[in-house]
Amino acid sequence: MGSPGSATSPPGSSTRPSGSPTSPPESAPQSALRRLLPVPAIAVGVLALGGGLVAVSYAGPTAPHLAEMLPPVIALIAYVLLYSKRAVTLATQRRPVERWRIGCFVGGVVLMSVVQVGPFDALADELLVYHMTQHIIIGEVASFFVVVGLTGPLLQPLLSMRISRILRPAINPAVALVLWAADLYLWHTPFFYQLAIRHDLIHALEHACFFWFGLCFWLGLIGPLPKPRWFGNWARLWYVIGARLAGSGIANALIWIPVVFYPYYRAADLRNGLTPLEDQKLAGGVMMLEQILLGVALLTWLMLRAFRQDDERQALLDLAEDHGLEITDARAARAVASGEVATTRLRRLIESAPVESSAD
Repeated sequence: MGSPGSATSPPGSSTRPSGSPTSPPESAPQSALRRLLPVPAIAVGVLALGGGLVAVSYAGPTAPHLAEMLPPVIALIAYVLLYSKRAVTLATQRRPVERWRIGCFVGGVVLMSVVQVGPFDALADELLVYHMTQHIIIGEVASFFVVVGLTGPLLQPLLSMRISRILRPAINPAVALVLWAADLYLWHTPFFYQLAIRHDLIHALEHACFFWFGLCFWLGLIGPLPKPRWFGNWARLWYVIGARLAGSGIANALIWIPVVFYPYYRAADLRNGLTPLEDQKLAGGVMMLEQILLGVALLTWLMLRAFRQDDERQALLDLAEDHGLEITDARAARAVASGEVATTRLRRLIESAPVESSAD
């Protein structure tokens, strides 16, 4: 029996504390949009970062290279805004992009901004070792994080454009590796390297090429788009080894050949207490260290990937045997190699079959 003055709740309703506000349940699109609220804020942050670095360049002792700085700043702002717009669209369609992928993409863009605009770019104009570090970050590190931040749904509007169908072969692993290596060697020849340093627009083009062909390289190896059937773990192993050998070739030349390849840096080296050969050896050492560390990381990833795929393949075969289905080893291996979607599809197909019961 209720106490005097108490109201009886109708059947099926829940009792709420007096005076507490009631709000309608949050829909899935609203929840996704709420999770993506940091995206526009991050975009604004990148805009502010680019503007701040340009301001720092103006305040520095040397004149800013606007023809070199503005193209990457404009491009990076466009990357973030387009990414944010597509991510919000996917969230409204209940296909939100994972936060860690958004963080990777934005992290890659921020890295690109930091090394191409402001104090670090001024250091790269002074010493070869800093310029080589800049190239490594643009072509290998920042491009890696940008690719990790991409998904198939994010790329869908781009893939539907005619120009993307023309450029699609560039991310085929066999083509991507050749293009990446050719771009690396072309821009590090003494003629083109020093031509880029002396002409700002060409310098901006050089950095854009490092980034674009770096994207092709990583898309061919770890990108979200389907890979050729021949590109299994062994092919990926040779892909990684080929890339590391190509990069190590330039590093070894800088370290061991007693010839100054880039005389442009002579005066700056002397101002900073270095000889041109010492600066060149330092640049080669940085590049060699990066090749070793990245090579070890990629080979470890390939090994763990192979172990995981073997476990998943065997699990599919065992599940098929329990359900009395004949699934070939090659079919299970293809499903696992194709990714989570194909593996889940095959697993559900097997689970839909009745389990064989053994007779007593």
